[in-house]
Amino acid sequence: MESKIYNQSGKETGKITLPDSVFGLSWNGDLVHQVVVAMQSNSRTPVAHTKDRSDVRGGGKKPWKQKGTGRARHGSSRSPIWVGGGVAHGPRNEKDYKKKINKKMSAKALYTVLSEKLRNGEIIFVDSLKFDSIKTSDAKNTLKSLSGISGFEMLLKKRNNATLITTIGKDLNIYKSFSNFNNIATQEFRNINTVDVLNYKYLVITEPKESIEFVVSKLGSKKSEKEEPKKVENEKKSESVAKKDVKDKVGDSKEK
Repeated sequence: MESKIYNQSGKETGKITLPDSVFGLSWNGDLVHQVVVAMQSNSRTPVAHTKDRSDVRGGGKKPWKQKGTGRARHGSSRSPIWVGGGVAHGPRNEKDYKKKINKKMSAKALYTVLSEKLRNGEIIFVDSLKFDSIKTSDAKNTLKSLSGISGFEMLLKKRNNATLITTIGKDLNIYKSFSNFNNIATQEFRNINTVDVLNYKYLVITEPKESIEFVVSKLGSKKSEKEEPKKVENEKKSESVAKKDVKDKVGDSKEK
């Protein structure tokens, strides 16, 4: 699978081979939905909080005696049925909304979304993006150049959540130059996730070779690093077992 690479001026400069394991997956809506819901739940900060009857000040004295008044029995004026009392079954800020996401699920969901974006023609690979200083005019010229690419005409016209621009390192000139555009977001490629990619119409990936190497390693490298020592250890065990069997056979033959 190949895709075109453009420069900052919107001109084609070459092509890049994309791995099918990242950009060639079929759509899996159930997986993406599960990961998005979990990520949104994990980022949720409970704010709404009501006081129950144990949190409300006062109410220590019994309002009136138990019998003889003709009124209903009450032990506290801070009961939920009293004005000024506690709230029953209200929201509490100690509620935990966190949900577990497996690393493989999270990575696969990101790959699925990237594959769908590429199929829909919503990813632009830019060889490099550099600004000598912080200038909004330079950022606007870059957006105009990229919007001239076929299929990306809405890059400048879309009012909200138009484009997410990713960089390999943190470049303040780039980040601050684009900060005046409320429909454009910039962040390091290592921090992208499924929710970020879905929130924006277009995805601009700068320095695609390094970016793709990183995104492939989200599943591959950690697994291989962990399995390699185990493989060597298992080979050593099998060798020792084989040597022991040979010694036992030699010993048996001598006894005979």
